[in-house]
Amino acid sequence: MPNPKRKFSKSRRDKRRTHYKAFPTQTTVCPQCSSVKLSHAACPECGYYNGRKVIASL
Repeated sequence: MPNPKRKFSKSRRDKRRTHYKAFPTQTTVCPQCSSVKLSHAACPECGYYNGRKVIASL
């Protein structure tokens, strides 16, 4: 199995990883109940997504 001849420096390794960034999650306001929810997901408070009830309330 081939192995590298020399150790990659930390600088060279980190240059390759410059595009690996942590982004904050995108949140929006629910148009039904005005609570904060994740984008493109059903609202955990009221259960609506795209104007329709998709999660039954207890």
